[in-house]
Amino acid sequence: MTPLVLACVVGAAILHAGWNAVLRGGSDRLWSMTLMMIAVAAVSAVAVALLPWPDAASRPYVIASALIHTAYNLSLVRTYRSGDLGQTYPISRGSSPVLVALGAAVFAHETPGAVAVLGIVLVSGGILSLAFQGRMRADFVPAALTTGSLIGAYTVVDGIGVRLSGNSLSYAASMFLLWSLTMPPLYWAMRGTPPAYTGAQTAMALAGGLVSLLAYGIVIWAMQSDAMGAVSALRETSVVYAALIGRLFLGEELSPRRIASCLAVALGAACLAW
Repeated sequence: MTPLVLACVVGAAILHAGWNAVLRGGSDRLWSMTLMMIAVAAVSAVAVALLPWPDAASRPYVIASALIHTAYNLSLVRTYRSGDLGQTYPISRGSSPVLVALGAAVFAHETPGAVAVLGIVLVSGGILSLAFQGRMRADFVPAALTTGSLIGAYTVVDGIGVRLSGNSLSYAASMFLLWSLTMPPLYWAMRGTPPAYTGAQTAMALAGGLVSLLAYGIVIWAMQSDAMGAVSALRETSVVYAALIGRLFLGEELSPRRIASCLAVALGAACLAW
């Protein structure tokens, strides 16, 4: 992995931690997600109008990814409702790099080297260990693993699709547009009238949508040339940045065990950058 790609994916991880903080802070997370998707739709519609179409071979992947992303949105909101975020979020994010590496091996014939495998295991293990540092509840684990499986699925689909597209920007814009257009109708079908958000809450959610677009757009661009498992694992270091943000700005506890988990993730990231 080149220094440029490494820096961009780490930057995407930091952005990812930011937009998830926006989503977690919303009083109606499904509406916050819908507002985020409205912002994504506005930007991606302009991009689709200006860019060439992705190559025909990639278009089924665009459709498949948009549908999986929609299922992921709904699963993510459900996961956030079902249990302690300190446990559900690490399970969702920590399980996905291993699933991506396995999916890439089966469907894209990617074979990571020994150091890369060690890096993926360290990142996933470090993230998953964050979920087991308090009293564990088993009832929300299926929802968290479902979310992790959907993350793995759309990542592999996008990794294959972008390589067939001829243009990573065209692929990303098309997928983002199709995905984002699914959320407003789903919200109104499920909830009806949206809540009375303040102007500041609405602006925060819209900004979160733009951040999410940039964060995952970088990941799609990186997977055009680099191994999906490595890119996915680096992306999931966002959990570490979220923990640091919580400690620095929200006064959350950073215990020795939590620090050890973060160090394992950092060591795994170093292996992937080797």
